[in-house]
Amino acid sequence: MTSTPDKTALRARLRSLRRRLAAAAPEAARQAAERLPLDRLPAFDSFSGYVAQGSEIDPLPLMLRLADLGAEAALPAAVSRDEALEFRLWDSRLPLEPDAFGIPAPPLWSDTVEPDLVICPLLAFDRRGGRLGQGAGHYDRTLSNLRATKPVFVLGLAYAGQEVDEIPMEAHDQPLDAILTETEFIPVGKEAR
Repeated sequence: MTSTPDKTALRARLRSLRRRLAAAAPEAARQAAERLPLDRLPAFDSFSGYVAQGSEIDPLPLMLRLADLGAEAALPAAVSRDEALEFRLWDSRLPLEPDAFGIPAPPLWSDTVEPDLVICPLLAFDRRGGRLGQGAGHYDRTLSNLRATKPVFVLGLAYAGQEVDEIPMEAHDQPLDAILTETEFIPVGKEAR
């Protein structure tokens, strides 16, 4: 796929592509979870996944694998349209409730955590750690806030076909530390060494 400076046009193309990739690769989430090299991750006591929306690759198999290591699992929750996300501890036995965007999240009374590892959904990625999200900037604001307080490892989860040559990055865009697809683990920056 070629690069483009127009994020809006890129998002429209990639939403359509992601739907096709999801339909063609029903086992991708499981394959990605099995492919993660645990020894390439920094130590972590807590992590956050997400609840897949539409054609996003489902992080549940990966979350279950990481939870089996004894780490606390969390899910993001939007408390308003303009604030950073918060991460609430996830208990698979409890029902999820809609957050400010209507996305299922742990209930408001759930404890919050600052995860050491964040699994990020995306529309596209490049091998330099560029991530194209939905465009509202929630993950960028959230990751910026987290990284201001502690080291956080950000793992983009995607279908291999979501790779592009270059994501047009702006100053506020938060880079990925690695990308995991159904075909490979891609370390970025210092993680690549």
